[in-house]
Amino acid sequence: MRLMTSWSLAYSEAVTEDGAPPARKRRRDPEYHRAAILTAARAAFTERGYARATIRDIAQRAGVTHGLVLRQFATKEQLFLAAVPGTRDLERVVVGDPATLPDRIAHAFVERMETGADQDPFVALIRSAASNEDAATRLYVAMQEHSLAVYRAVLPGDVDARVGLLAAQLIGVTFNRYIVKTGALATMSGEQLAVHLTAVLRHILFG
Repeated sequence: MRLMTSWSLAYSEAVTEDGAPPARKRRRDPEYHRAAILTAARAAFTERGYARATIRDIAQRAGVTHGLVLRQFATKEQLFLAAVPGTRDLERVVVGDPATLPDRIAHAFVERMETGADQDPFVALIRSAASNEDAATRLYVAMQEHSLAVYRAVLPGDVDARVGLLAAQLIGVTFNRYIVKTGALATMSGEQLAVHLTAVLRHILFG
């Protein structure tokens, strides 16, 4: 009888009433952990900004340990790049005809900024520079390393200078249109901005 009771308790802990694994089982799933951490990170970065958000706070929000977050993402910079729109979409944007790459970059940039500038890495970088220079430097280096790796896979030759100029252009547009919100760039339509930006990026990338 005792054996049957123990077996019944063990079985009841292994499945829920609908036959699904309990939450404890799901929390051992690395993909479940990763999704929870990314969701918590997006919330923390949006609410507190890049400089003030901490790994410990993100871990608490996700219901995981501080060490697990670091094992998954290594640094706050890498977690930010994985969680926030923009840099994590770059691999998708570069896929296609190299001749139309400037157009894809420009339209993807404008689309994401028009719908979620507060969560964009360029906004976080600019705001961090004003409050925490070291954090801004680390974030910029991480963004550059990620971008260089992606562009080197699709563009011929030495891309370092071109990617640096491209980043500087996008950061400048971000500051003008989405932070200080003044001047011609701030008042034109999103489509007009994409057209002008395409021409500039084409010159940067292809000369």
